[in-house]
Amino acid sequence: MGPTLSLGHLAGIRIRAHWSVLVIFVLIVFGLAADRLPHAHPGLPGWLYVVGGLATAVVFLLSLLAHELSHAIVARRNGVDSDDITLWLLGGAARLRSEAPSPAAELRIAGVGPLVSLALGGAFTLLTILFHRVHGPGLLVEALGWLAGINVLLAVFNALPAAPLDGGRLLRALVWWRTGSRLRATEVATTAGRALGWLLIAAGVYLVFTGAAADGAWLILIGWFMIAMATAEGGQAELRELLGSVPVCRAMTPDPMTVPAATTIQEFLSGPSWVYRHSAFPVTDPAGRPMGLISVAKAGQVPPAERERTTVTSVMAPLDTLPTARPDDRLVDLLPAVQAAPAHRALVLSEERVVGILTQSDISRVTNWLTSAGPTGINRVQPSG
Repeated sequence: MGPTLSLGHLAGIRIRAHWSVLVIFVLIVFGLAADRLPHAHPGLPGWLYVVGGLATAVVFLLSLLAHELSHAIVARRNGVDSDDITLWLLGGAARLRSEAPSPAAELRIAGVGPLVSLALGGAFTLLTILFHRVHGPGLLVEALGWLAGINVLLAVFNALPAAPLDGGRLLRALVWWRTGSRLRATEVATTAGRALGWLLIAAGVYLVFTGAAADGAWLILIGWFMIAMATAEGGQAELRELLGSVPVCRAMTPDPMTVPAATTIQEFLSGPSWVYRHSAFPVTDPAGRPMGLISVAKAGQVPPAERERTTVTSVMAPLDTLPTARPDDRLVDLLPAVQAAPAHRALVLSEERVVGILTQSDISRVTNWLTSAGPTGINRVQPSG
């Protein structure tokens, strides 16, 4: 999704903000502080409009976060882990570690987001009415009314049946249920997403040429994002279909070189056993059990003066933060976890021992083989027996 800024963790879920959120934030603050609030309640000090705009924009971003957290929570309740939420131009995206197990689960995970936004819209509407009756019109009532309308609009927009919107997920669940094909369902949703994106771009171009340049540019930007995200989602679906029958053991690098837990950073970076061989290595305890993963880049961040007394366990990625799999697991089921993991690697374990390591390069290699070889190549990598 491009450059993002980490905002911390909430309920064990990493929260990130895409650069496009800054665009939204600035536009909201400017639109409220320079236009809506002064026109609705003229004559107040300018700083009040700015503070009102800033506070309203922050609450709106918290509304987006609540929308995405609802997806992550319901996904977890349906057996799908989610450890990453990215706020972006069209609202946000909760990155799931695996696919929904059924159309019904997909329906629940996708449907809860618009419902939460609709509920927030209703709550802000009630607050608007309450404060208006108690205090009369004012900046607070104006801000609450704006939040009510924008949350309802967010719910309606996200319910449109086009990927990557929540409505696209709902459409995908319906087509999946009717056809039994997850790939076919994704193709329908992503095609709808691209069609809606081009429609928004066409509408934006029309507005630009009829004098509404700002509104037109906004629609063009949204349409462009929708096309890009829908295309990426379709590509991921095709990749999952391609890798559907490949076991992890056929893609992994077997018997990877490991690093004992007591190894210092200095020994690791200069030791002939590891130097130049790979960019990351599993870390094992004295009994040979996996403890985590140490990367050359992470080790290199340790100041030279501290490397002699710092062990690899101090800077490694712990095992519980890494995706793991068994050799006979399906590669396609591990794909989302590898892509979402900060290390972009997975350890393959058997009887508490590391028997392989899987990287995105390994997945790309298998994908290239399957794409080039066609059906015959696919048959060659099928597990025997």
